[in-house]
Amino acid sequence: MSRLFGSVRARATLAATLVVAVALVAAGTAVLLSLRSNLLGEAGTQAERSAREVATELAVGTPYADLSLDVDDRPVQVVDDGGALVAASEDLERISGTGVDTVKPRPAASPGGEDQDADDDDDSGESLDPGEIGARITVSDGSATIDGDTEDYRFAAVPVKTDDRGTLTVYAGAPLSAEHGAVNTALTVMLIGFPLLLAVVAWVTWLVTRRALRPVEGIRREMAAITASEDLARRVPVPGTHDEVARLASTTNETLAALESSVERQRGFVADASHELRSPIASLRTQLEVAAAHPELLDLDGAVADTVRLQRLAADLLLLARLDAGERPAEARVDLAALAREAAEGRTGVSVRGEGTVRVAGSRGQLGRVLANLLDNAQRHARSAVEVSVRRDGDTAVVAVADDGEGVPAADRERIFERFVRLDAARSRDDGGAGLGLAIARDVAVRHGGTLTVHDAPAGGALFELRLPGA
Repeated sequence: MSRLFGSVRARATLAATLVVAVALVAAGTAVLLSLRSNLLGEAGTQAERSAREVATELAVGTPYADLSLDVDDRPVQVVDDGGALVAASEDLERISGTGVDTVKPRPAASPGGEDQDADDDDDSGESLDPGEIGARITVSDGSATIDGDTEDYRFAAVPVKTDDRGTLTVYAGAPLSAEHGAVNTALTVMLIGFPLLLAVVAWVTWLVTRRALRPVEGIRREMAAITASEDLARRVPVPGTHDEVARLASTTNETLAALESSVERQRGFVADASHELRSPIASLRTQLEVAAAHPELLDLDGAVADTVRLQRLAADLLLLARLDAGERPAEARVDLAALAREAAEGRTGVSVRGEGTVRVAGSRGQLGRVLANLLDNAQRHARSAVEVSVRRDGDTAVVAVADDGEGVPAADRERIFERFVRLDAARSRDDGGAGLGLAIARDVAVRHGGTLTVHDAPAGGALFELRLPGA
């Protein structure tokens, strides 16, 4: 069963069919009840009409023998206020539902021989005058046999007050065969038509759902092919329907593009990291091999420098890996002014000016690393002086690091923040590090909800501006 309804198409078809089935059953039930109610009301009206016709004859003094009791072969009874049957249809053989089961009237007394109280009330509680027909009727259901045919009837009881025979009650019936026939016919039509209609609904839903899901199947097949081939340059087909499926395909392609870019960036990062690590490792190995063969030629200072360089590069790569993994910075409150003074302490030609306290929320270690990287970069390219300023700009904390060097060309002001990028010979491997300092600084700034940009400094060099949300 789970396999049978394991597809969206099957579940959609089943759901649509069930909804239509419930709606059809509810509508069919309402139609049948309404039809039955209308037919029963019509039968009651016909029975009342027949009863009033006989009551009218009684009101004008028509004898029992001359009453119109056999019109349209409908059962009619006339009962006196004592409950005795005084007149009935000639062919009436059996009756039930009127409260008087007898079908043969008793011999009628002479008009003057009955001692009736002209002021008696009828059973319904109405006070009637002689010759008046009651407005209130009583409706009941029963059956009657006329000339050998038995049917169900709806009976109407109408009271009438006569001058010489007291209060009489006329029972007249209308057959319910038409009601039964119409209801049964409607029920038969529904029982035959509903399954056919449900089959049509299921078939149409199946076809429409298959057509609607065809692009999804195309997307699935292409995604499976991309996974199998590991070719992230491929894209899934986008249908021209401009609907949810088309938007899904577009979003999938955007995800594939982002994934491709991320994979390419990671591959480039690994390649560049390998290249950067190879040089100091090779240099250190050469020095150690020379020292092993000729201890007197050991360049201890060079070995230490290569080891320090390896240590810094490993630390930078580890920090970038944590940042790429989405590590969230701590929520400590950090004083940028104090942090800038600490970063500038002991550095030649670096001055710090600014407000007393400028606080931000974040990681003290990571923000200290940003300032250290900016100062290292500024000192590497400054002629004589580096100036650090810390201030508030509304709700934003701003740290500006300016040098008096040659500055950064406008075309390269975004490129310098890429990993392992060196712009010129001045930024050589020996002088410019691995090209990760500015990349780390910008990544940390972004992780803290801020920005890091470069502009022209007033002294003609580069001005790096770090902006962070104030705390």
